[in-house]
Amino acid sequence: MTSHRNTILHGDCVKLLPQIPTSSIDFVLTDPPYVHRYQSHDGRRVPNARFTWLKPVFAELYRVLRRHSFCVSFYGWRHAEKFLAAYCAAGFRIAGHLTFPKRYISGQRYLRYQHESAYLLAKGDPQVPEDTISDVIAWTTYTGNTLHPTQKPLSVLLPLVKAFSAPGHVVLDPFTGSGSSLLAARMLGRQYLGIELDATYHAIASRRLAQAQGTPAS
Repeated sequence: MTSHRNTILHGDCVKLLPQIPTSSIDFVLTDPPYVHRYQSHDGRRVPNARFTWLKPVFAELYRVLRRHSFCVSFYGWRHAEKFLAAYCAAGFRIAGHLTFPKRYISGQRYLRYQHESAYLLAKGDPQVPEDTISDVIAWTTYTGNTLHPTQKPLSVLLPLVKAFSAPGHVVLDPFTGSGSSLLAARMLGRQYLGIELDATYHAIASRRLAQAQGTPAS
């Protein structure tokens, strides 16, 4: 599957990840589903399957990553213990924690929900980035979730790709969604490989990346 670069595969990442050769990926940037039975305000859903995929997926991500490399995984605080258990069981070392404060409130109960979070995970002992980024990155752009119910803005993804990979590296996102992580990789001169289960979002992401092919990488 190393020839399947700069493409997005349609299917279940639990089944497709084992087909990717060991140590063939340079950086993983992913936003897996982290709410059980998530439904947006307009009725769109994100399949989760009760987190049964969580440990096998991160075990595979550890395997496909080359030695001394990084994975950035967004996660939801309600299920933090599940994600941490999966990271550690796979062999990842917790290398950092990222917070993305928003200008708007996405929901509220006991608190107003106004930030997103991600873990920086390390396989082996990666080199310290030349330009170390802050662990607080402002969520300055609201996407409107027009393409996907949990769409992340490029403004928070671009610094992650730039810090934890190099031009020409292969960036993997096994939960591609609308393709924002892969588009960030493309914009910074990286190769990419995505996997998306939902046919609608696979089509959206594929179209976005196809349109970007005519834009010189910077």
